Amino acid sequence: MAQDLLSGERVLAFDLETTGISTNNDRIVQLALIGVDADELPIHFETLVNPRMPIPYGATNVHGIYDSDVKGEGDFSTIADKAFELIDGSVIIGHNARNFDMKLINSEFLRLGKLPPKPKVVLDTLEVVRRLKLARPHNLGALCKRYGISLENAHTAAADAAASMLLFWRLTVDHPSSFRRSITEVERWLVNGEIKSDASAIGRGIDDLGLVDPQGRIRKDGEQYVVAFGRHKGKEISQIISEDPGYLNWLLSPKGIEDDATRELIRNQYSL
Repeated sequence: MAQDLLSGERVLAFDLETTGISTNNDRIVQLALIGVDADELPIHFETLVNPRMPIPYGATNVHGIYDSDVKGEGDFSTIADKAFELIDGSVIIGHNARNFDMKLINSEFLRLGKLPPKPKVVLDTLEVVRRLKLARPHNLGALCKRYGISLENAHTAAADAAASMLLFWRLTVDHPSSFRRSITEVERWLVNGEIKSDASAIGRGIDDLGLVDPQGRIRKDGEQYVVAFGRHKGKEISQIISEDPGYLNWLLSPKGIEDDATRELIRNQYSL
């Protein structure tokens, strides 16, 4: 079933090892993208990354990567182009990939002032087991044990990525009726459950809009500027001006929009 579902696609299992669990503040220390291209030629990209910050003991205790292991490695900027090339337009498979790995790598790109890559779809095995209402526990190790998938070197990026790929295949075999749809429909099911309305009708999401500031807090949609974070996420600046002037004052401070040039741009655009 998985082979038919993914035929003709670049399919990559994706996993990160990091300095911690904050998708905004923590950094990548190891990245793995493993799979095949659209012609079924193998892809194996695995690398250590210097996070430019000390790796906490708690994180090292999980993945076994020490400061000394990454001391001679480049930081994320040295692999950003390769990561973008592989992820953008690909089918990404991973365990908790949507809410952790993708969010964290997006933060790394935004920190560089670059637009993050946009996968064709993210097929998250944690979301799959939850949608299928399988018995807990739902962590990768427990699921691999349940399905007889070897997970040697657990909590290394390559091992976890490969295991998530095998887990996805096994779930499609055991629950074929849930995967008799296109990959975009599978992703929509994973995110929203069984819905009949066409979600594409709502138009472009915030992540599709162009960056204005390096942090990605302000996006541009045509001639309008859109807030991409906080309680007014998704609203145009013009709407906030009329609805919540107090918030606008905060937004135009360094605590809101960090980038000086972007704050000045907004003031000039709206004659503030």
